[in-house]
Amino acid sequence: GAPGDVNSNVLVARSTGDAQLDKAVWQWLSWDKNQKTKEQIESLLQDGKHKELRDRLCCRLSFGTAGLRSAMGAGFCYINDLTVIQSTQGIYKYLERNFSDFKQRGFVVGYDTRGQVTSNCSSKKLAKLTAAVLLAKDVPVYFFSTYVPTPFVPYAVQQLGAVAGVMITASHNRKEDNGYKVYWENGAQITSPHDKEIIKCIEECVEPWNGSWNENLVDTSPLRQDPLKKICDCYMEDLKKICYHRELNVQTSLKFVHTSFHGVGHNYVQLAFRAFGFQPPIPVPEQKDPDPDFSTVKCPNPEEGESVLELSLRLAEKENAKVVVATDPDADRLAVAEQQENGSWKVFTGNELAALFGWWMFSRWKENCSQDADVRNVYMLATTVSSKILRAIALKEGFHFEETLPGFKWIGSRVKNLLDNGKEVLFAFEESIGFMCGTSVLDNFFFFFFVVIAEMATYLEGQNLTLAQKLVEIYEMYGYHISKTSYFLCYDPPTIKRIFERLRNFDGPQSYPKCCGIYNVLHVRDVTTGYDSSQLNKKSVLPVSKSSQMITFTFQNGCVATLRTSGTEPKIKYYAEMCALPEQSDRSVLEEELGKLIEALIENFLEPDKNGLTWRSA
Repeated sequence: GAPGDVNSNVLVARSTGDAQLDKAVWQWLSWDKNQKTKEQIESLLQDGKHKELRDRLCCRLSFGTAGLRSAMGAGFCYINDLTVIQSTQGIYKYLERNFSDFKQRGFVVGYDTRGQVTSNCSSKKLAKLTAAVLLAKDVPVYFFSTYVPTPFVPYAVQQLGAVAGVMITASHNRKEDNGYKVYWENGAQITSPHDKEIIKCIEECVEPWNGSWNENLVDTSPLRQDPLKKICDCYMEDLKKICYHRELNVQTSLKFVHTSFHGVGHNYVQLAFRAFGFQPPIPVPEQKDPDPDFSTVKCPNPEEGESVLELSLRLAEKENAKVVVATDPDADRLAVAEQQENGSWKVFTGNELAALFGWWMFSRWKENCSQDADVRNVYMLATTVSSKILRAIALKEGFHFEETLPGFKWIGSRVKNLLDNGKEVLFAFEESIGFMCGTSVLDNFFFFFFVVIAEMATYLEGQNLTLAQKLVEIYEMYGYHISKTSYFLCYDPPTIKRIFERLRNFDGPQSYPKCCGIYNVLHVRDVTTGYDSSQLNKKSVLPVSKSSQMITFTFQNGCVATLRTSGTEPKIKYYAEMCALPEQSDRSVLEEELGKLIEALIENFLEPDKNGLTWRSA
């Protein structure tokens, strides 16, 4: 029978005829103390909706290197009070095994402003339960008293010497989602094999412990501290280290507009501007306050370009502000738009911003470095699917450029490694608008960009240049880099596998394509199998990543194209970039060449008609 708090006869009477499902239902109803999610499961049981019960209860949320991410709602594969308690118990178990000083050093917990009324689930409540699990086990918890930008959590972990931290946020995902991001003692997101080990620990203790549901512990426990003021102050002090032209910032007449898309960014951005000596930016009033429904935008992701920026561009025109900056709901990504001479707005792509940041960070380093500083000790990093513009700047200026696999966690751990070896990392970049300038935090140090862009615009204005004009100068000096990214949808995994296997055995077994239509292939790198034709030993320098497909072709005409599968969606993505030499300065010729190459790539390598792929132009 079941424990006393559930009427076991009711359950037996309503058996689903499937022992595994019966057990899962029984566990859920006896463990879940959230009335709303418990009722969702009870009513599915009453209505005999066994398929939906099975979908909700017979699979677990998968815990990966990014932690957890899923929709909020009832069931073991959704984010809710019970699954967050279970995950935190597993993390407690893992940390207790790995750190003998866990109970001295403690744990950091932060959260954003998301929530869902129907399952009585909010980021703050999930954060309180996360803290409760640990406080009940006598672990000191640094629990922020209000919502914070994501980078505050890894930053606090490092500043306070905690063993780890969790941020409850779903970033720029749709409003139904939430997430649970885990950071290690070095401030980077966890990497393999930690995630696999944590999964084992979660599975060892799925039943909530006594005290795990006590969300009031954050208000009553003497082991709970609020790190907000200290972290905010330290963060702003650190920020000043990459402020180079305070006197210009104080005097500038330039105006900036900022939107935080109903997320956590507003107050913190105002503070960051002040730290650099600026007047605070003009906020978009309809979007400045947290709103879990994101009521003024369809999708709160600044990467969606001009349509999402509508309100901020209109406000900027009214206020005569030349630059608009948008941050995503948990304030770790960014989009920038600048008004051009003819009154239209240019929204910069991630790759264009990287070119500006790369130029800025290196030229500031050169102006401010000591006499005996060695440029060969300086590094910039980007993921393999980002623009190669930093590589071109590095070749010309003499510093190092390195690539990592896509995903900020790879950049984070490589940066850490370089710093430990006494190197200087000026800038790191991922194409989906996540950047890092300076290295006090390994996760996307978004604030920096926001304010760095404002400082850059101010400095350039003094030279009668706009950001867009400077970008052209950079391209003319280091070579144009023009890129295009899009994807095809494919809901049939075997087809995806077949497409990539065909490329690996193109002209016969184990031979990659030597050309694509009329374009000759110079090198092929296949990260899935670890092959790279440009290396002497034919082995890829990047770690092998068997779980996803990714092949990069370098063509004789200077174009680099990557085909890869998406980790989370049924997509085959392509990234293609024309990397021209400085003397090839006719942009339209380069654009036309890139367009033709992409057509050849799709036609010859992906064969969308034959494989039934649906195209989405991005």
